[in-house]
Amino acid sequence: FAAQRHVLTYMEDAVSQLLENREDISQYGIARFFTEYFNSVRQGTHILFREFSFVQATPHNRASFLRTFWRCFRTVGKNGGEFSSVIQEYHCLLQLLCPDFPMDLTQKAARIVLMDDAMDCLMSFSDFLFAFQIQFYYSEFLESVAAIYQDLLAGKSPNTVIVPTSSSGQHRQRQPPNDCNPLDGVEASLFYQCLESLFDRSKYSCPPSALVKEILSSVQRLTFYEFLMALAKHQGINRALGVLPDKGDLFLDPAMDQEIEKLVAQVAGLSFPAPSSSSGDAANLPVRSVPRISSPWKPLHQRRKMDAESEGSNEETDSSEN
Repeated sequence: FAAQRHVLTYMEDAVSQLLENREDISQYGIARFFTEYFNSVRQGTHILFREFSFVQATPHNRASFLRTFWRCFRTVGKNGGEFSSVIQEYHCLLQLLCPDFPMDLTQKAARIVLMDDAMDCLMSFSDFLFAFQIQFYYSEFLESVAAIYQDLLAGKSPNTVIVPTSSSGQHRQRQPPNDCNPLDGVEASLFYQCLESLFDRSKYSCPPSALVKEILSSVQRLTFYEFLMALAKHQGINRALGVLPDKGDLFLDPAMDQEIEKLVAQVAGLSFPAPSSSSGDAANLPVRSVPRISSPWKPLHQRRKMDAESEGSNEETDSSEN
């Protein structure tokens, strides 16, 4: 169970953060730190502003990052219609959550949508999001699939195709398959026959084999990027992941909308009476302090630093008034 849930990965990260921020954490206690850390892991906020190596370290981290990206930027599409943008702008959005997010991963996701089109074409938010989900979550699986596709394209029979191991395909840079005739691709039945071995051997996340078989059994031939696009558009695969809603509900998030409505209501309730005249004395206006709302999106150690700075500022103000 511990290995399956990557408990050791989170324990090592928790201890690392504990040592890195031990001075701040000593004010609150180690027990409270571990409680809040694992609560953030459970809620999926632990990946915010973290390095890419940590964001991709576990399936739960990847799912949390995908869900956070959707929840943070879905309003772009919700408020502006079916928002479209170029790859560089989507990459900037990813870097707002993960500063060192690699450009090549964003490009791979964009290529699923654009296929043979120019990489500077516009992509809708929904198309990019579902393609990015497949590319990011199943990254190692797709590297191995690309190698199998290249072997079949080169004319090798299924018996001689080498199914890459997970370790050999993990860090290999995927090159776009060099189709002799891009319109033909490979025979779908032979393609799935090779993928069956990959499902059995892969140590990394794979889409459900039954759903992949369903995709490949519906066509006679397909290209590599047609296969990736079919994965991205398949509602069953999206539901099996359980990260994003169906495309029709992509811009709906009742829980987040409720939180936003609460914040708007609080701001709307901060009414200030207008001065009786333009020369009125501003000092006579009643002062109403804005309630402080702690953001759930800030990492634990950043929240504590802000709290400490705020308390120090209040102490300086009190001493100056005295």
